Amino acid sequence: MIEFRYDTQLLIEGKNLSEDAISDYFNTNFKGGCLLAVGDDTLIKIHYHTNEPWKVLEYCASLGEIYDIVVEDMDRQARGLKG
Repeated sequence: MIEFRYDTQLLIEGKNLSEDAISDYFNTNFKGGCLLAVGDDTLIKIHYHTNEPWKVLEYCASLGEIYDIVVEDMDRQARGLKG
């Protein structure tokens, strides 16, 4: 059984973005793991495992424009199904 089912990945394009502030928000407000928040003050790549990807998308959309959004079901993938 996978603890955090959805592999959530996206890009955030905005102004004055902060990897540290985004990471702190994730760690304080979301349950999940494998967080990567990398980039610069105008573009951040997010990778996160969670059971509530819609919350991640909502937060990230509040920071700027989000795109290249991928949400994959790792439980389905583990069972050999298309995720």
